[in-house]
Amino acid sequence: MAALSGYDSTGAFPSQEKRDCNGETGSAVMRKSRDSPELAAADLFPQRAAALGSADRLREAVERCWRPMSRGPLRPEQLGSLVDCLLHNFKRRAGGGGPGTRGAKADGPLSGGGLLECGGCREPLADPVTLRCGHTWCRRCLQRGPRCPLCGEATEARPLRSNVILGHLMAKWFPAKAHRTRHKVRPEEQLAECRFPQELSMLQRLELKPNDVALQSFRAESYAGLQLFREAIEDMEAVCSRMPAWPEGYFRKARMLYTMGLVDEAVQSFFQCLALDEDFTPAKVEVEKQMPNVPKTADGELVCLSRTQSVQLLHRVEKLVGLKRVSSAALLSRQEKVLMKRKLSFNDQEIMETGGGKSKHQKQDTEQLFHLSSSERTITKDLVDASDFECSLCMRLFLEPITTPCGHTFCKGCLERSLDHSPLCPLCKDSLKEYLENRKYAVTYLLEEVIAKYLSEELCERQKVHNEETAELSNLTKNVPIFVCTMAYPTVPCPLHVFEPRYRLMIRRCIETGTKQFGMCISEPQNGFTDYGCMLHIRNIHFLPDGRSVVDTVGGNCFKVLERGQKDGYYIANIEYLKDVKVSGEELAKLMDLHDKVYAQACNWFQNLKSRFHSQILQHFGPMPERDADIQGPPNGPAWCWWLLAVLPVDPRYQLSVLSMTSLKNRLIKIQNILTYFSSARDQSK
Repeated sequence: MAALSGYDSTGAFPSQEKRDCNGETGSAVMRKSRDSPELAAADLFPQRAAALGSADRLREAVERCWRPMSRGPLRPEQLGSLVDCLLHNFKRRAGGGGPGTRGAKADGPLSGGGLLECGGCREPLADPVTLRCGHTWCRRCLQRGPRCPLCGEATEARPLRSNVILGHLMAKWFPAKAHRTRHKVRPEEQLAECRFPQELSMLQRLELKPNDVALQSFRAESYAGLQLFREAIEDMEAVCSRMPAWPEGYFRKARMLYTMGLVDEAVQSFFQCLALDEDFTPAKVEVEKQMPNVPKTADGELVCLSRTQSVQLLHRVEKLVGLKRVSSAALLSRQEKVLMKRKLSFNDQEIMETGGGKSKHQKQDTEQLFHLSSSERTITKDLVDASDFECSLCMRLFLEPITTPCGHTFCKGCLERSLDHSPLCPLCKDSLKEYLENRKYAVTYLLEEVIAKYLSEELCERQKVHNEETAELSNLTKNVPIFVCTMAYPTVPCPLHVFEPRYRLMIRRCIETGTKQFGMCISEPQNGFTDYGCMLHIRNIHFLPDGRSVVDTVGGNCFKVLERGQKDGYYIANIEYLKDVKVSGEELAKLMDLHDKVYAQACNWFQNLKSRFHSQILQHFGPMPERDADIQGPPNGPAWCWWLLAVLPVDPRYQLSVLSMTSLKNRLIKIQNILTYFSSARDQSK
């Protein structure tokens, strides 16, 4: 029992109390309850209502809303919690929220149409826009909010530009559909200007097809603007039936119902919209405004609910979540109301029957719709040209295509190489600094799918060549990348500031191949770099906003250069690794004696350094390594020898001569001579 003393009665640590919607802990609210019962009742409602709602105790949850009214009014901002509670029950009773809820797979919620159709409106991608998350939508579906409808990632702050490659493909493969979809921009402008007669006339000239849901929704709004509500609802019912996973269809339908005075039906349709897309903010705002029929102030803000209004709210909630329809309008004739209720009830019945947003009748109609329109979207082999999918930088098939905010597409590797030289788009010179700052590249999923489906053989060949190039780069004895800069030593840290484009590419390839290694040599005028060097292991990289980077490396094995070359601007070499020659018997005993003497001499020299130099060495190289138990264990000898060689103020050529040795005895003698020289110089200066 003592082991459980840190828990409270709920099994949670007291320091991990859950917070309410205002960010206050439960204990804080309880303290308020002693001081102000009215305030406590208001603060506890969101937690209790949400808990009761999720436990299928909806009536109790709503009662929590109006019970505190005897002590004080309910604050309007708490209506959002009630809406969340209602939405949970609505989706549960409707069968889980339909195919568009956010709990579905990333590629599933808005799928089902043609490959080159927008997942939102199911229309051809005549004006496709690819977001930085890699998902592609038609421009019209992105006008509703600043986030991707599928993954929820925020869109670009700059104006969205069309995907050049996909726009070209749509115009080439489906010229009639692309032309037709582009003509839908004009009807939107007409609606925005409330020119409803002109809108209807234009739609008639476009010869509206049964499966053209976008134009049908425009016609419905035109009817509604002309007070022809029966025709408007018929069109919107057809749109929602053909596109049961399109949240905006239910949103438009709800607005029409509210205009007609059918408030309850409007709220029901708003809930259907939210069940498909919980982030559809306009729908949630409308529900919060319309559900309780709360009066507004002169500024348009909601006022608090009275007890009478909260009782009315309870009855309305029971009707809404129970999927009951009660007309509250007198705008239609009695016969039209009966017809309207039959239409609405039939749709609700369909939703309840399937639990997935469609009845058997709806499913058959939708399948027939897609079957009939699939012939218009068929892509034959002769239409597909591999040259349409070539990167403009490498002139090869796209591999990991990345679409920039300016609408141009490149292979990921090609774009990175271009950014090594300039933070501008290679084609239009638009700024791409965000890629250098974030180092985040999202593949354009739609292009990948199209290439995989229609150019599978070419893609396999392209991937094969890439794998061969990667395998060649991952060899640590042949064509090893060489960084020509400074002396490096085994086990010693070597921080690097990388700013040249050739070395940016080299470091990135070392990371991508998984080796995380490259060679370090000092410069030599005749051959470009010296015959001996040290391998470096990349431990960490910090990228700077302008593309430069600080690379944290540590020394590995020493090597000898056998053959030199160049690749993409940086040096490469065939190498062989150096290993110390091991000794035994009497020679080993003498070697250990020499090692102990030089180690003691090195410790004495370091301890007698001036405090200023001592601190600088500790800051840059760390403390001196301990004495190795097995001095012949490491392939290049004890670590302290290399640490000491790195901190001693010796000419690099002399250090290089020590680096090239494969005899620990000779290396210790060299170090001993250096220490003796510096000790003598220090004694003479006293």
